[in-house]
Amino acid sequence: MTSNREIHLARRPEGWPTEDTFRLVETDVPTPGPGQIVVRNQYVSVDPYMRGRMNDVKSYVPPFALDAPLDGAAVGEVVASESADLAVGDTVLHGLGWREYALLDASRARKVDATLAPASAYLGILGMPGLTAYAGLLEVAALQPGETVFVSAAAGSVGSLVGQIAKLKGAGRVIGSAGSAAKVERLRALGFDAAFDYHDGPVRDSLRAAAPDGVDVYFDNVGGDHLEAAISAMNLHGRVAICGMIAQYNATEPPAAPRNLALVIGKRLTLRGFLVNDHNDVRATFVRDVAGWLREGKLSYDETVVDGIENAPKAFLGLLRGENLGKMLVRV
Repeated sequence: MTSNREIHLARRPEGWPTEDTFRLVETDVPTPGPGQIVVRNQYVSVDPYMRGRMNDVKSYVPPFALDAPLDGAAVGEVVASESADLAVGDTVLHGLGWREYALLDASRARKVDATLAPASAYLGILGMPGLTAYAGLLEVAALQPGETVFVSAAAGSVGSLVGQIAKLKGAGRVIGSAGSAAKVERLRALGFDAAFDYHDGPVRDSLRAAAPDGVDVYFDNVGGDHLEAAISAMNLHGRVAICGMIAQYNATEPPAAPRNLALVIGKRLTLRGFLVNDHNDVRATFVRDVAGWLREGKLSYDETVVDGIENAPKAFLGLLRGENLGKMLVRV
């Protein structure tokens, strides 16, 4: 354990990132000081929000630094410890991904139970994406039994859970959009009442056909034409939980849609953006509910796994292109 490989941000992209946006750097495996641990990462997460952090702009989270390792959620095994709270062999969740070995204060890591679920699940269904889906649907959008729910990017790690949780909570109809015929079939297998490939025609037309009686809740992961279509389809007093807008993350020009925001007035719609960290107060309830549904076989989840830290940039670029089914992970 003398060599540690990590991914650095080599330059700030304009538009779409490319592989030369990143640099693979070899360093020494760190040694822990008092109160610190060293974690051998097993899985690291790549997530859409990371694209925004590559820009040097003010946001809700600081931008990545140039010529320094990127960070993000990771799960791994403690291999060295100078902390009384975490021991060698513990499996922990922390925020220093994009590298093989991470040095951090023990207070910044959370021990997880690898017997409850595979370690990778704590980056997906039992982690940030799962809590995002749960809180966004139930707290932000305040889903009520019998309502019609539309989810964009529904085959991703968040969207696929939104649809399943909506059904478990009594939604009358759940509709999802995705980027391929195979993903559409997967959504139907997960219990979505209807699903469509947004490449097959205008989203507005596909959504109107799938939701002839309108939409009460829209969980937005895409923005753009999906948000415009949802606004047109929303019923009175409908709610939109805005989680992400991946359609414009790499755009260099202002988005063309939505062009129908005036409908928000007459329909008395609520459009609410949210961050998952605003809802840590429901984390215990989320873990209890989701772990129970997993044990009972009522929830399914998918993972797309890319091997090797050197391939983390490829995994991230694939995520932006929609090549993942469920959670995109890098197995270190």
